Amino acid sequence: MKQGLILLFFLIFFSTTFAQNGSVVNSSAEKDKIFGTEKPQVKKTTISSELKAKVLKINRKKSNEIISVKAYRKSLQIKVKTVKLC
Repeated sequence: MKQGLILLFFLIFFSTTFAQNGSVVNSSAEKDKIFGTEKPQVKKTTISSELKAKVLKINRKKSNEIISVKAYRKSLQIKVKTVKLC
């Protein structure tokens, strides 16, 4: 009985260690395909001169009743994209 259990243990042990030794290929070409080394294109949007003039006019038009220019822009629903430099 003991010998049967020992034999069974060794068969299971060696079969699991053999199954884990898969051939692993670490080539950079395969990694490039998987992860993709290409950087995404960043689109630069330019504000038209008409919109710039409108924003500047809003800045000059600020009155005491308006809390801030930002709130005034929101009330007119003008969307201005701001670029933050890090």
